[in-house]
Amino acid sequence: MQTKASRAARAFNFACVAIVMALPAAEPAQADPIAIDARPVALGESGDTVSRVGALDFLGGLELTSPDRRFGGLSGLAIGADGTRMTAITDRGYWIEARLDYDAAGRLVGIGDAALYPIRDAAGQPLEGSWRDAEALTRLADGRRAVGFERRHRIWLYGGDVAHAAGQALAMPAELGAAPNNGGIEALTQLADGRLLALTEDFRAPEGGLRGWIIALDGGAAAPLAYLPAPDFHPTALALLPDGDVLVLERRFTVIAGPGARLVRVARAAIAPRAVVSGRELGRLEAPLTVDNFEGLAVRRDAVGRTLIYLVSDDNFKPYQRTLLMQFRLAE
Repeated sequence: MQTKASRAARAFNFACVAIVMALPAAEPAQADPIAIDARPVALGESGDTVSRVGALDFLGGLELTSPDRRFGGLSGLAIGADGTRMTAITDRGYWIEARLDYDAAGRLVGIGDAALYPIRDAAGQPLEGSWRDAEALTRLADGRRAVGFERRHRIWLYGGDVAHAAGQALAMPAELGAAPNNGGIEALTQLADGRLLALTEDFRAPEGGLRGWIIALDGGAAAPLAYLPAPDFHPTALALLPDGDVLVLERRFTVIAGPGARLVRVARAAIAPRAVVSGRELGRLEAPLTVDNFEGLAVRRDAVGRTLIYLVSDDNFKPYQRTLLMQFRLAE
């Protein structure tokens, strides 16, 4: 069980990460199988039997580690329709693909067959330097993947096998160029009508809240909107729900409250040009529940039509943070 002092120290460390995010160091880009170890984690941090938070039923959780120094920094997540394959992006410019394993009840229990590939530019070359900071991922209806980047603010599209896919630039709103270095597009999903919804992490809108856009894939003009997170929270991921509503993952780092995450449901009708958007909280993760720097979100339906939600955390390559992969079922 954690003492008050250890919890305070951990909260302080999280706050330091929130304040100072160093640019990643250069590393060789390779395509390699990697070993990932998975240790089960409970929803209750101290081992307490907790099975539900808000409208979310906890199904399973894993702490992921690897001896490969390139593993970590998972900032975006996509899960295949049958749940057996995951794709993640890292903020050091890599794709990670792996198999997910479940028990007979459909609960997440393991991971295997993992491989790591460099994210590539339009010429097929691995991204380098400040171009590598991939922060948002969504799988499009046509099978392509859209990736949002910070520092060099942009969205690129990737088709086919991620091991060799080259980035295709998507037209961006001009004002995105004024976003803070580490406050650009952090959350991205494809809406039911085929357009993209993109939200920034820390780029203030004139009307209040954080800037976002509805972006057409055909290169048409982007329509601005604003998103209102809870106090001290920032959006880090989006996912489309089966009924067309949008699920928002918000993340918090503060010295007093420590790390936290919340899932918010936004009605599809609320997402419109120049709207100021907010939603209804479905569940909140904070101490004493298991929580870390959650930045990736994915949604799928299981074989009987239930909505499953997956979260992944970015450990910032820090020894006091963890890469957590958590699975929930939405109570509908």
